[in-house]
Amino acid sequence: MSRDRVEDLRFPGEAYRFLLDALERTRIRYQREGHVSGQELLEGIREHASDLYGPTSAMVFESWGVRDGSDFGFMVFELVERGVLARREEDAPTDFEAKASYRQLFEEEYFNLPEEDENEKEN
Repeated sequence: MSRDRVEDLRFPGEAYRFLLDALERTRIRYQREGHVSGQELLEGIREHASDLYGPTSAMVFESWGVRDGSDFGFMVFELVERGVLARREEDAPTDFEAKASYRQLFEEEYFNLPEEDENEKEN
């Protein structure tokens, strides 16, 4: 991305470069040159992060200020507004809602940690 397109972005430039790389990887996976769904992109982001950062993926995302899929959705729509990406009429930020944070996803993937019991949280 050119410098004039990345000024005043919410997240660090590295996060947007990662997102664009994950998008390209997702397009290749689904054998598409254009549009992928928000959920397909979120899965591609998770896979790309696992390959690049392994068990430290959640920490990398947190260092960028990214907590869950909605943050990547925000980035996608920032890039749409700047003309870097295109969208379909039906695309919406809600397409990027995830059931879990990236910390939860990567902890389960790499460390297989059981979820905390509600009683344990109170103690």
